[in-house]
Amino acid sequence: MFNFLNEYGMELLVKTGQHLIIAAAALGLAVLVAVPLGILLTRFPKVANFVISLAAILQTVPTLALLALMIPIIGIGRFPAIVALFIYSLLPILRNTNIGVDKVTPYIKDAAKGMGMTNWESITQVEIPMAMPVIMAGIRLSAVYAVAWATLASYIGAGGLGDFIFNGLELYRIDFILAGTIPVTFLALLTDFILGKLENKLIPYTGLKED
Repeated sequence: MFNFLNEYGMELLVKTGQHLIIAAAALGLAVLVAVPLGILLTRFPKVANFVISLAAILQTVPTLALLALMIPIIGIGRFPAIVALFIYSLLPILRNTNIGVDKVTPYIKDAAKGMGMTNWESITQVEIPMAMPVIMAGIRLSAVYAVAWATLASYIGAGGLGDFIFNGLELYRIDFILAGTIPVTFLALLTDFILGKLENKLIPYTGLKED
């Protein structure tokens, strides 16, 4: 193991950084798009069903097939990998945001209006905080997906820990395979742990945290 780290340690760090950049960029874009869209769709239930169904259909497309489709459209490299992972990360966040905000008890919304809150104030100060546990559950799920699926970005030259895994498969090098799979597993668990801690920090302000 020490011999491997001496020889490939720096490359492993570089690939880990690439992997994190791809996953974080895809997840960040998904949050920026899916959370506002999920909230907006609560005001248009019929449209919400169509949009969420479309996102669900896109997620059924095999990852490698979607990456392959990106090549003639936007080429190879990091950008198409981020776009593909962004598409895959949308559904859990979009669906959970829509469900979480939509299921806020109507009398709470009415109470907010009765206090003179505007629609925007009701969303930002009441509905989103109340829905935060459900929204965060979707973000955590998408984050784990993004870290795991980012390994496939190697197929289109985006780099990341997938390079170690696929090189190991081609060369029959178990050490290469383990050098890719172990960090990916650790990163997925660490990401979920960090977001879980963030969720615990946010939930007390919603009044929904259990004792």
